[in-house]
Amino acid sequence: MSLRGLRRVRDDGAAARVHALTHLRGGHISTEPRINDRIRVSEVRLVGPEGEQVGIVRIEDALRLAAEADLDLVEVAPMARPPVCKLMDYGKFKYEAAQKAREARRNQTLTVIKEMKLRPKIDPHDYDTKKGHVERFLRAGDKVKVTIMFRGREQSRPELGFRLLQRLAEDVQELGFVESSPKQDGRNMIMVMAPHKKKAARGAGRDEPLADAADGVIEDRAAQA
Repeated sequence: MSLRGLRRVRDDGAAARVHALTHLRGGHISTEPRINDRIRVSEVRLVGPEGEQVGIVRIEDALRLAAEADLDLVEVAPMARPPVCKLMDYGKFKYEAAQKAREARRNQTLTVIKEMKLRPKIDPHDYDTKKGHVERFLRAGDKVKVTIMFRGREQSRPELGFRLLQRLAEDVQELGFVESSPKQDGRNMIMVMAPHKKKAARGAGRDEPLADAADGVIEDRAAQA
């Protein structure tokens, strides 16, 4: 038989096994462990409810012990020979696992990056306004991407943008630090600031109309006019 023929036979066999498994488990491959009478083996390596090793026992004896203890027999290592099963309250186990998963999702922190755009020759009043926005973002626990936009001949004076970013970083250093140093990116110069963890207060100041409703970007509209 050719190599191609051998591969076809092997692939057909694998497909047949998957089809059989799918049929036995109700139309889809289940990720749930088998429990109680769904465990179709002659013997198992049994683990007690406290983690104690009982040893290899017949499946009938394992099911009897589970019934006597008012517990479930749960297959925890199906690929072992023989499979490893544990006595447990499966309903309670699933409930606690779901609770832990919900708690983990609740404790996840969503990183939000705000953007602040400035011009190299921004006037003092506009600078103070933009600095105030950066401070509010950092207090709220958000990172801030500060972009200096160069136009025309300003592109030949990148030091103006660099000094402006340095000044801003120094002015808000009590609330945040420079996570990504100023870098030239085409006509722009970009710096990323992150809040100090002990200073961040997630959710603070969320009700203030700081950002453009469309994309959360506050632009130096006066400078662009």
